[in-house]
Amino acid sequence: MKLLLNVLIGIFLGASGFTFYSGRAASYLSNEPQVCVNCHVMREHFDGWQKASHHSFATCNDCHMPHDFIGKWMTKASNGYHHSIAFTYWIFRDPIRIKPGNAEILNANCLLCHRNFVGEITAHRVVDDNELYCVRCHESVGHGPGR
Repeated sequence: MKLLLNVLIGIFLGASGFTFYSGRAASYLSNEPQVCVNCHVMREHFDGWQKASHHSFATCNDCHMPHDFIGKWMTKASNGYHHSIAFTYWIFRDPIRIKPGNAEILNANCLLCHRNFVGEITAHRVVDDNELYCVRCHESVGHGPGR
């Protein structure tokens, strides 16, 4: 029984290590935008970002991750888990679309970085947050024209 348990643990650890290595999982701990194209479905988004106005100022994590330490790593972990399931079992929409929770993070980061420009709008707004969704009107700034 002990031998069987050790063999099963060995198989699990071996398969996990192989998956971690072949999926380039360690690269997701970085802030490099090239990591996003580990998944081929992100190529169009990455190429668009390279032509977009924010290319010189913001990386993927700057816009798509919370800026606090805990929030960033919790979001990375959650997204990594969901992305690995979706891409392993091919259960994702093509073209890929942002989920509501991640859209909230994106919008919060727009408002944070551009607070000097939008201060008057946000200080006196009488509309709900759905009305102040930045990429509704400025959709090409992050991923370029046509995105």
